[in-house]
Amino acid sequence: MSTTESDSQHHHLEQKTTHDILNLIHLEDHNVLPAIAAVMPQIEALVEQIVPRMQQGGRLFYTGAGTSGRLGVVDASEIPPTFGVGHGLVIGLIAGGDGAIRKAVEYAEDDEVQGWCDIEAFHPTVHDTVIGIAASGRTPYVIGAVKTARAKGLLTGCIVCNNHSALAAEVDIAIEAIVGPEFVTGSTRMKSGTAQKLILNMISTATMIRLGRVKGNKMVDMMLTNHKLVDRGTRMIQTETGLPYENAKNLLLLHGSVREAIENFYKK
Repeated sequence: MSTTESDSQHHHLEQKTTHDILNLIHLEDHNVLPAIAAVMPQIEALVEQIVPRMQQGGRLFYTGAGTSGRLGVVDASEIPPTFGVGHGLVIGLIAGGDGAIRKAVEYAEDDEVQGWCDIEAFHPTVHDTVIGIAASGRTPYVIGAVKTARAKGLLTGCIVCNNHSALAAEVDIAIEAIVGPEFVTGSTRMKSGTAQKLILNMISTATMIRLGRVKGNKMVDMMLTNHKLVDRGTRMIQTETGLPYENAKNLLLLHGSVREAIENFYKK
């Protein structure tokens, strides 16, 4: 039996107090970080290959089903506002389409052909990367997508939580974060999902930094989509230039980004 389907180490959960349940979940979550530490070389290797492809116009696709698919969609959707890049640079695809983000679509993950069909709609090239996300490592929708992508010359990777999975066998770089049995048996939205989310954070953030979308430690290309972000950007400009708040804010709104505002300030 796979690790993600193994029986929980905790029994008679319905008889436990809220205090005990919460503390046991927290205890299990301590297994996530060591599992990620063990696969850092694979994460690094994947990022190192993604960056030059993106520098040549490549894109990053996440493909998954259920919780794994939703995590990919979440990460992809946060890249444009955070780093000021187009919505087509990092693309999250989920079995069953966007409707499956909120409501499960029965048997969508069992279609081994549809995974690649969903990617093919974006006219993929050899500069693109496909990362399959599946805690079990056996989701047909994901396996089909990476298998075809790899055959067509795309870089492929995966994030799984079982060793020696069918998905890992079909990719160039496999990230196998083994977090152990779930607190509720088979509920991979818990530790497995946490590990997947942390790894996605690492891959996308490191990639964007390497592509020059961060200056110092600031999101200088972030989209100014609300008052909080305008305020954050204004304070960045203040720190960099020494301008009073209102002057910094006016400069930001004039140029539309922290990077452009600072560059134009120093051009004067």
